[in-house]
Formats: sequence, structure tokens, C-alpha cells
Amino acid sequence: MPKLQFFVEDVDFKLNNPRKISAWIREVIEKEGSSLKSINYIFCSDEYLWGLNTLYLNHNTYTDIITFDTSDTEQIEGDIFISVDRVKENAEKFKKSFTDELHRVIIHGVLHLLGYSDKSSRKRIIMRKKEDTYLSLRV
Repeated sequence: MPKLQFFVEDVDFKLNNPRKISAWIREVIEKEGSSLKSINYIFCSDEYLWGLNTLYLNHNTYTDIITFDTSDTEQIEGDIFISVDRVKENAEKFKKSFTDELHRVIIHGVLHLLGYSDKSSRKRIIMRKKEDTYLSLRV
């Protein structure tokens, strides 16, 4: 069976309802006409993700998510690092619940693995619409 795994690094965090979230992620991947090989979600601190951002992407900034696509077949595969600190801050900034913002970031990473980009304003609009569509499917 394809794997969806959740890990924690350098932060005190427990994902609520991992089975429901896994089912939701699988549903999104299927609706996009793709299939899953393996995704590792790593929930971490701002500092941990900043370190990855500077080391691998040469970006000296904080971010809420970094997605590493390791797919080498038609199936999607990758590692998605999410800063719990940044998600909390963004939830407050955008007046959303922590859970809503976390789910948006979780699905944002999947969309990157599915080939969506947010490198231009037009592509960001498309990605945001996809996020909103798939957020409405949550159980």
C-alpha cells in the first residue's frame, strides 16, 4: 500500500486525525488523476525549516512549507516539511483557525507534488482555487 507518513522534528506537535487526513490526501491525489507512491510529512520548527531553506534552496527566509519532489515514476513521491510555528503565525495573521491553515498548507504541498506551481501571480491564483476546492472535501 502506498505510504503517507507523519513525523515531528524539533517541535512539540501531534497531528489530529491522521487517518482522516491521510484519506483526504489520497482522495485529492485520485481526483487529480494521479497515484501515490509515498509522502513523508515532517512537522518542524521555524528554525529547522529555515535551516533547510538556506541549505538546499539558498533562501535566507522563513517559510511555512518546503516540498521536495522525489518522484521518478508516474506516482507522486516526496518529503513535505511544514513549520508549525509559521502555520500558527499565519493562522493569526489571516484570521483562520490553526487547523484550517494547517490543512491548507498540507494540501499545498500535495499540489506541488502534483505539478502545480505558485511562482507567478497567475499560477498562485490557480493553486489557491485548487486549495479551496480540496479544503471543501475535508471530513
